[in-house]
Amino acid sequence: MHLIWENLVKNLVLHWTGEFKGLGEGSGSYILPRHVWEAVGAATAASGSTIPSAYGSRVPNIATDASMCSAEMWGFWTLYLGPVLLRRCFQHPKYFDHFIRLVRLLNICLQFEISLAQICELRAGFIQWVQDYERIYYQFSPDRASACPVTIHALLHIADGIEACGPVWCYWAFPMERYCGKLQPALRSRRFPYAALDRFVLEDAQLTQIKLTSGLVDELSLRTPKRVGAGVFQHPSYEAVVLLPPRKAEQPTASLMTSICAAIATRIDGYISDVRKYVKFAVIEQWGKIRRVDSEEGDTMHTASFSNEQDDKRDATFVRYEMYVDLHKRHARRKPAYKLETFYGQLSHIFLLKFQDPVARQALKLSASELEEDVIILAAIRTCTLLPNDPALNSLDIHFYSGLGAMHLIDINSVQCLVGRVKDPGRGWALIDRSGPLARAVSDTSEDI
Repeated sequence: MHLIWENLVKNLVLHWTGEFKGLGEGSGSYILPRHVWEAVGAATAASGSTIPSAYGSRVPNIATDASMCSAEMWGFWTLYLGPVLLRRCFQHPKYFDHFIRLVRLLNICLQFEISLAQICELRAGFIQWVQDYERIYYQFSPDRASACPVTIHALLHIADGIEACGPVWCYWAFPMERYCGKLQPALRSRRFPYAALDRFVLEDAQLTQIKLTSGLVDELSLRTPKRVGAGVFQHPSYEAVVLLPPRKAEQPTASLMTSICAAIATRIDGYISDVRKYVKFAVIEQWGKIRRVDSEEGDTMHTASFSNEQDDKRDATFVRYEMYVDLHKRHARRKPAYKLETFYGQLSHIFLLKFQDPVARQALKLSASELEEDVIILAAIRTCTLLPNDPALNSLDIHFYSGLGAMHLIDINSVQCLVGRVKDPGRGWALIDRSGPLARAVSDTSEDI
């Protein structure tokens, strides 16, 4: 995959900017005007402020600082930024469609699991892509033979490699480069460098075996373990999330209080007026951050109400969340039929409601009766007003929105992950979601909701 990020994509960029080995565009028309490419580079650099740091390093201006881009940066630009920023940039759409087909194939290559049918799709897809590349850039002219480096031919072998060895993440160069970085501090002897490396590798392997066989992974870890620090909040009813400071004990506004009561009433299938009687005696706190702890790489999400404006800050307030929607909500007399749907929005508030009164706990159907208090944690999210999907990007999980709409009050467990945003001059904003299908909620329709 390094050859794709460090060679193939760079070569495509050189084609688009008219700098590939002095070939020009021949009989084609794929070279972008200078001001267009400069705008793409500026938008790339600006996107760093609206994409969370969990997504990786900021991508610099590829029009002026392309030499500073690592393979990871080129990979992120290709998969997420390029499809948005290159829309409507080419004189003819076939060049953009050709690039999008490459992104689609690369997304399949990077999946955690790949089926045999997808391997067949990769094989046929790369063959067609290479043939189209030869028609667009090589143009079957001997004078343009340099447009076909060996990395173009290498694409034809990716499907065979996956079929023989498994998904590319099993053997690509990123882990090896990180391992080389791990070995570098072990070179303490200029006279006997290989002896120092051998000793480090041996001792590291011995330590790994001890950790695995004795169950001492955390105790013998050479890295600082991820522990939940002081001032956080955890509760057995919400095992997947942890609330992080800052926090404040502040009563919500009247409109938010009504929305909170409505959310709880929906949860217990009750009436707002009944819920108000119990909520007014609850201790309500607002928290600034939430972290998902159901995996080692759980996202930390910030609330917009606590965020302060800084030029160098990266926005971590936009999230993806799942909600059950009544398909018959416009028909009051019909029996509800719920479907799990995906939404995007800006996390505005996190409300922690603590109930100590036994009567309130029973009325609100809170479960942990052996505890001194039960809690409800709600997220207030200003939903994104999604636009119709762009037909050119139907094969990619990229969505556009024009602005923020209604406020949704949902259970905190429904918040799935962070998403990034890219400013699109033509259609508002594009949402970038790198979580993939393994992070999606699964609807269980075997029981009543």
